[in-house]
Amino acid sequence: MGNWKLTRAEEPQALTREALASLRRGRTGGMTRRQLLRRSLGAGVGLWLLEVSAGTLGFLWPNLAGGFGGEVELGDIDEVNASPELDGTTLQDGAPAFFQNARAFIQLIDPARGFVDGTSLDGEGSSINVRAMYQRCPHLGCKPNFCDRNYWFECPCHGSRYDRIGTKVAELGPAPRSLDRFSARVEGGRLILDTGKITLGPLPVAIGQPGLVPASSPSSCL
Repeated sequence: MGNWKLTRAEEPQALTREALASLRRGRTGGMTRRQLLRRSLGAGVGLWLLEVSAGTLGFLWPNLAGGFGGEVELGDIDEVNASPELDGTTLQDGAPAFFQNARAFIQLIDPARGFVDGTSLDGEGSSINVRAMYQRCPHLGCKPNFCDRNYWFECPCHGSRYDRIGTKVAELGPAPRSLDRFSARVEGGRLILDTGKITLGPLPVAIGQPGLVPASSPSSCL
């Protein structure tokens, strides 16, 4: 035992009626349960508003900045030819160009002609002689590759194949439809895509049937 002793000021005081009343009127130390609930609720609402604002900005930004999800200007035919999918090829060779910012393959429907001023809202492209195809395979979303042997698109994931303008070959691969298409227009010889407007590709076409561009070779890149 030590020999220390409480001073009178430190000794417990009797809980008289007046002392209890004083304690009830006093301010509680730290945070009360009510304050904790209020602050937690406020933080939750603030986080939700932040998420909604970020999502709205993410949705609108491409349309404001000219990125994917909005209009993307790709340029005239010389500028488009400067982004070939296969090195050393051009649109006039029957090979596509590829633009990552638009996530699109660009292909002339008739390689002997250039761009034609006009609009193709459904992306079919005959009126402007150009088709812009979404880079995703409709099966599970892989990016098809353009084969330099047969001049067809071939999906490396599950073997779906498409002709040079994106029509699905019925007998080859599990994709349920052709490559999806972007709305496009040509103004003053310059190609502009609206990547916010996608038309689903048409149904597959059997080999030998009208509507399918034949392969340039029987060999494959897969």
